Amino acid sequence: MGVDLTELLLIKEIELDFLQNKVIVVDAPMWLYQFLSSIRQRDGTLLTDSKGNVTSHLMGLLTRVSNLMQQSVKLAFVFDGEPPKLKYLTLEKRKEIKLEAEKKFEKAKEKDDLELMKKYAARTSRLTDDMIEKAKRLINAFGLPIIEAPSEAEAQASYIVKNGDAFALATNDADALLFEAPRIIRNLNMAGKKKKVNKLGFDTIKPDLISLEENLKRLRINQEQLIALAMLVGTDYNSGGIKGIGPKTALKMVEKHGTNFDALFNEANWNDFFDFEWRVVFDAIKNIPINKNYHLKWSEVNEEKIMGLLVDEHDFSEERVMSQIEGLVKNKQEKSQKGLGEFFVQQ
Repeated sequence: MGVDLTELLLIKEIELDFLQNKVIVVDAPMWLYQFLSSIRQRDGTLLTDSKGNVTSHLMGLLTRVSNLMQQSVKLAFVFDGEPPKLKYLTLEKRKEIKLEAEKKFEKAKEKDDLELMKKYAARTSRLTDDMIEKAKRLINAFGLPIIEAPSEAEAQASYIVKNGDAFALATNDADALLFEAPRIIRNLNMAGKKKKVNKLGFDTIKPDLISLEENLKRLRINQEQLIALAMLVGTDYNSGGIKGIGPKTALKMVEKHGTNFDALFNEANWNDFFDFEWRVVFDAIKNIPINKNYHLKWSEVNEEKIMGLLVDEHDFSEERVMSQIEGLVKNKQEKSQKGLGEFFVQQ
């Protein structure tokens, strides 16, 4: 889901060290889409193996997951289930945007305009069942838990954090706050990379933290009012929101009406924009299905499975994959030696 609430939120930049030994539950589809958008060749086309299979998402998982594990960040991944019916309209719009981007990419390709090719190619990303299956195999080979959500991955991940089984949800979308995620970590899948600020300089991307409790206090609203505010701006279940109402105006309107949502959406002329009642969207968010019987279990890294999937099946460089695996092995040995050292000191 995409909700533009960022300008209203208190966001704190953090260091990766802050997340050491903490469980972070990942919105897996969001990470995979971002890998598909950002990990591309110079002309914007995706990385592929010799058989034409897309490997950009696997490259992203290999490097990001192994690096975070070496930083002692404990990851678990949640995948989407069946999207709510209200979301299908948004999904259709996204499909149209991708088709339009594909046309523009082809035109840029005819002109050999690499800059435009890269720009439009990033907007055409599609996550297929095969990509998801291969991603799950790699995550499993890393020994990390996989949770299947009955509906939205970020709603399930939010519940896991709220339930106390994880410190935060890793996603770049602030809308997980609508599902009561107590804490969100953004940019974790990009942390440490360089982004171009201008032609002469670069900034290093750092993760940042958004606290639900802190922001509700700062905005002086409750959880239900936050949902209503987001609906005015637009969610995946009422795409586009109410024309002319941005985050700041929406906040003022929520402050004015309190919890009288009938009056709020009546003033916003909801029925002029949507052919369904506001309560339908509100209930879809507030009562989204989640699985309360999930299990988080970590196991040892399976080097053979990682090598088999990436090197044997998808032509990854054996040297590159081994360097990531060796980093994990070295990190584990250092932890073991440190723990043993502390044991003797205590003795």
